[in-house]
Amino acid sequence: MIITIGGLAGSGTTTAAEILSKELNIPFLSAGNIFRDMAEEHGMSLLEFSKYAEDNTAIDIELDKRQADIANKSKDLIVEGRLSAHFINADFRVWLLAPLAIRAERVRNRESKSLDLAMKETKIREESEVLRYLDIHNIDINNFDIYDLILNTDSFNPDSISKIVLTSLDTLSLKD
Repeated sequence: MIITIGGLAGSGTTTAAEILSKELNIPFLSAGNIFRDMAEEHGMSLLEFSKYAEDNTAIDIELDKRQADIANKSKDLIVEGRLSAHFINADFRVWLLAPLAIRAERVRNRESKSLDLAMKETKIREESEVLRYLDIHNIDINNFDIYDLILNTDSFNPDSISKIVLTSLDTLSLKD
């Protein structure tokens, strides 16, 4: 089974993918990690690389290609990334969301920076991504029509999020 998990920075996608990977005993692939690896390959910070990617469509195209190549060779995989659901033939597509203040707090904790800086960088990054995704792929990141499950992670802890996704998967299996 191929599952995609998407959401904006700090919405909990990586944590959810890691927990689901363990629960389902299938590997997961993180687009964020691929993007971070690409930033490192270019000798840039994540924020610098995001801005650089705005003017270099090859970055996003390469990220999507790397993800799709791995997913297309897999029978069972959880793919975590903002656009994964758009490029991977998934059996189940999940979008996680949370208020900006909550997401910035999570980014602050994850990256050991001030809340003000995390808030500022998160906003800049999101504005950059919205423009890039629309320009390069004609994808409106705020259109959730392709997702099977949309979940506000502010209301749930990571284990509860995993249980909701697993319950949804079980329900889906019962319908088939």
